[in-house]
Amino acid sequence: MRVSLEALLKALPKCSIFDTDISKNQYVALDLSITNNTLKSINVTSSEALENYINSHIKSNGVQIAFGGYLETRNIYQRSNYFNNKNPETERNIHLGLDLWIAAKTPIYSPLDGVVHSFKNNTNFGDYGPTIILEHKIKGISFYTLYGHLSLASIQSLKVGQVFEKGDQIATLGDASVNGDYPPHLHFQIIKDIQDYVGDYPGVCSKQDLEFYRNNCPDPLFLLDF
Repeated sequence: MRVSLEALLKALPKCSIFDTDISKNQYVALDLSITNNTLKSINVTSSEALENYINSHIKSNGVQIAFGGYLETRNIYQRSNYFNNKNPETERNIHLGLDLWIAAKTPIYSPLDGVVHSFKNNTNFGDYGPTIILEHKIKGISFYTLYGHLSLASIQSLKVGQVFEKGDQIATLGDASVNGDYPPHLHFQIIKDIQDYVGDYPGVCSKQDLEFYRNNCPDPLFLLDF
């Protein structure tokens, strides 16, 4: 019987996408969901105001990285028509990856051996900005990892089919001027079936599409080590 991708991810040694010198105690969970009442006093349409809030959370916890967001319903996308169509059933506001909030220019490393499937600068307001998708094949199972909100330099000399080994640097983080107008962070997402997407894949879905995307995009914390 063929093992599922979820079971494979859980069985693999835990991985890192940042410098391995950053220990587990340097991560803190961050809640950006609609149920976080603190955010009601924050202008989340402003990347600067949101960055101040996130940086304050990181500093007050004495850590380097804030993380969270898988299947989190958020209001921060309402500022962009790319996500918000005013219909509660079709508005895209459920986050499908894991966000890791850390300074711009932070190096990003491949968590597994893989090859470049595609890359693109997704320039819609509130979109990923520079994005890389890697393809992985382990024990007969193919799947993909997506890295969004990168620096422009990360994709300038990249080539489709380029090989990365586990631990190789693949990118650096971008800032609000190139990353879709967000505080610096990495959007990391696991994808079973990339469908026909090239250099892009939905990182936020609507309520009516949640079951499909929940199945196609497993929890990144199955793989990562913190």
